[in-house]
Amino acid sequence: MSSATSLRFPQPVRLGRFGFDRPVMLAPMSGITDLPFRRLAASFGADMVVTEMVASESWLDGDADMALRSAGEGISPHVVQLAGREARWMGEAARAAEANGADIIDINMGCPAKRVTTGWSGAALMRDLDHALGLIEAVVGAVSVPVTLKMRLGWDRASVNAPELARRAEAAGVAMVTVHGRTRDEFYEGRADWEAIARVRDRISIPLIANGDVADFADAEAILGLSGADGLMIGRGACGRPWLPAAIARYFRDRECWFGPTGDELADVVVAHHRAVVDHYGPFKGVLAARKHLGWYVDAAIARVGGAARTDAAAIAELRSQILRATEAHWIESGVRALLSLIERAGDDAAPRSAADRSIPAGRAA
Repeated sequence: MSSATSLRFPQPVRLGRFGFDRPVMLAPMSGITDLPFRRLAASFGADMVVTEMVASESWLDGDADMALRSAGEGISPHVVQLAGREARWMGEAARAAEANGADIIDINMGCPAKRVTTGWSGAALMRDLDHALGLIEAVVGAVSVPVTLKMRLGWDRASVNAPELARRAEAAGVAMVTVHGRTRDEFYEGRADWEAIARVRDRISIPLIANGDVADFADAEAILGLSGADGLMIGRGACGRPWLPAAIARYFRDRECWFGPTGDELADVVVAHHRAVVDHYGPFKGVLAARKHLGWYVDAAIARVGGAARTDAAAIAELRSQILRATEAHWIESGVRALLSLIERAGDDAAPRSAADRSIPAGRAA
């Protein structure tokens, strides 16, 4: 990957009745971008948030988990991502999603998980572009709302066919394409190849969104400069930092490096998120579902202050462990407040040092 990038800003994107001046979006992530997380990211100012992957056939068969994943109350635009391997079910699911309030339908052709690809869904569809196109045509033909497509570069480095799939998708009526800069076989190893996304830019005129390894403001500039994309989508970088898409959008708008809430405000955000997850899933499943988020919040807070203070590292680690094992929601929330306060005190004299929280190097922020 080249280290030299040309300074590029996100370009306006329009999807049906929705317009995004500087599109910075939250990527769909299975097990993560549930309704509470999407609402939170949207409340900070993410331009667009996308549901977890909804398995089309299972949802139509009445699967309760898929129904929960497809929920979008309080979010606009409501974007439902569908996965599947059969055109019939994808079309029917798209029609049902629109009837249930979806404003945009996104098609998953990028998930690398073995349980998905062994069923010829997700990134496995990139192994047969004719079949993939049949699914795209079924979805586009079933709905009146915009249809978008998320993909990887290809199945492996011997078959990097994202440019061709994107070209054919545009011809079939897809309104926007998002490309993660890895092949399926690379999963999340190494670094995303942002330059390779530019080959897709050369083949389509519809909006292109770049995705993969965006963790800070410098990454956001680099991925746009190298890919030529119109906007960017943030996935794992938002874990523990649901404000990151909004912070990067603010940076592009105002050239301001905002690192998110701190102190009592951060504690309020984390506690409110925990309560929303418990309400969403119920007391038992909700406490379990929230644990990964609590861990990410704590890890992000530690990274932000440059690591736990030497004298408090053991106490921080022990309290973190207790919180992530606890089952009583009220105690968890009290413990989170105490832990975040301890971390902040430990880092009172430290400047942000992590890659996730560094500011733009001198000369690039102007």
